[in-house]
Amino acid sequence: MTAKKKTKKENQLVVTLIGKPETEKIRKVVWSMGLRKLNRKRTYPDCPEIRGMIFKAKHLLKVEEIGEQNVSE
Repeated sequence: MTAKKKTKKENQLVVTLIGKPETEKIRKVVWSMGLRKLNRKRTYPDCPEIRGMIFKAKHLLKVEEIGEQNVSE
């Protein structure tokens, strides 16, 4: 039998759309993040890919970090 491992949850980012994207390029980035309407929230793992998308549309987004938590199974 295998022993159960303690897993550490990654930091999470809560992203809220607070502005309307004006250009097609920014609109595609926001759409690909799953933010379809104003004031919608999505939760993502804190990874470089998501950070890059947030950087492209940082003037339209509000980002909150949720700290890491230890989870034991």
